[in-house]
Formats: sequence, C-alpha cells, structure tokens
Amino acid sequence: GIEVDFDVNPTFITCTCAVNTLGKTGVEMEAITGVSIGLLTIWDMVKAVEKDEYGQYPDTRISEIKVLKKEKI
Repeated sequence: GIEVDFDVNPTFITCTCAVNTLGKTGVEMEAITGVSIGLLTIWDMVKAVEKDEYGQYPDTRISEIKVLKKEKI
C-alpha cells in the first residue's frame, strides 16, 4: 500500500510517502516516486501564481527528497 501526506505551511509544503510491500527490493524507489509526483503536482498548481514577467519561477523549488526510514517487517 501507499500513503501520501502533505504538511502545508506558510512558506513550504512537505510531502511524505509511506510504502508497504511484500516485495524484497525497490520499496524506497516507490516512496521516492510518490513524493516526486506529489511535489510535481503542487508545482503545477502554484506555477501560474508565481510566474514572473520573464516566465520564471523565482521562489518555488523542489528540494531535499530523501528516504527517512526503511525497515523490514
């Protein structure tokens, strides 16, 4: 199963993705993909608001995607 959660703050949004699987490898790739898609969706939603007169996005960024924890059950 996959669970995606967003923590919305005034200046940033944190996306967390938890993945459970019976498979033996690759589960962290599923979580990283889930976070990436979640953050890309947020980017797409805010780009129209932030786009400056030069067509750039001076403040929005996606950063610090990392695996927080991996455990075997």
